[in-house]
Amino acid sequence: MAKVTLEQVAQAAGVSVATVDRVVNRRGGVSVDKEAAILRAARGLGLDRSLAIRPTTAKRIAVLIQPPANPFHDRLRCGIDQARAIHRDLNLLFQVEQIDPAQPDRIAARIARAATWADGMILTVPAAPQIVTAIEALPPRIPVVTMADDLPTARRAAFVGPDDRQSGRVAGDLMGHLMGQGGEALVLIGRFDMPGHGARSGGFIDVLAGRHPAVRVCDVLETHEDKATAAALALRAARANPDLRGIYLCTTGCSELVAALAPLRRSRPIAVVTHELTPQRRALLTTRQVQAIIDQKPMLEARLAVETMARLIGRLEGEAGSIATGIQIFMPESV
Repeated sequence: MAKVTLEQVAQAAGVSVATVDRVVNRRGGVSVDKEAAILRAARGLGLDRSLAIRPTTAKRIAVLIQPPANPFHDRLRCGIDQARAIHRDLNLLFQVEQIDPAQPDRIAARIARAATWADGMILTVPAAPQIVTAIEALPPRIPVVTMADDLPTARRAAFVGPDDRQSGRVAGDLMGHLMGQGGEALVLIGRFDMPGHGARSGGFIDVLAGRHPAVRVCDVLETHEDKATAAALALRAARANPDLRGIYLCTTGCSELVAALAPLRRSRPIAVVTHELTPQRRALLTTRQVQAIIDQKPMLEARLAVETMARLIGRLEGEAGSIATGIQIFMPESV
């Protein structure tokens, strides 16, 4: 097969050979649009050096997620770092900002500040009105990708994450089989203003009502993403309700919840179904302190969100759109 020449790339990109030479040899001085066209042509033609060609202009991406104290968000951050390493040739600069979901005004202010410098945003934030308003006020030049939890705004360009209602239905079906003799189940969600949490609890309730009527949901409580609160709410409910036989935990605090319930679980079974196969939760599963875990592969989610953003800003080829990520069920015998 004939070797691709700079002349062929120049013709395909509609520029001079000298301009292609400046891009290929990283000498700069080429506009962003022309550079992008040259890189597309080089990759499309299979120029042997095209994979090593790095755009000279950096694109800055704002990433807003919770601190690593939340294990799920820690894995999202790891996924961002992994994507950064895989796609280092794209010259993307990620500014990861840690947010407190209980402070929507501050999150909205951070989004507004990032609008002054960011070329794109990847967000996992609550759907508080002031946050949605801040997103809708962003300049059209800034694409927004929501990750893991979607937002009720047409302003976002793509959502990368699971079907949370389906995940909740899967959790409900598992709980129904685990509580074969019936009883009551408690649902603990992180925040009512996180649409994914509400979708999970809704799916959980619906499948139990339709397929496992002997299992009744006694309450849906908000933990505010606080581990100690999750444990305290579970313990209080279990002590007050002798019919409580299951807990669906949609948020953080699994280790604390399991420890708090340990004395009561010696005398009666209380099944625990939760999400995300973190190392701690894997250990709880293998020791049968947790009965089932539904994992949505957050590191993969983050990588796909980065690649979607790269397509939106012209650093990767292909269509950019929402991606429905899958889920995986883990039981004690499958880890």
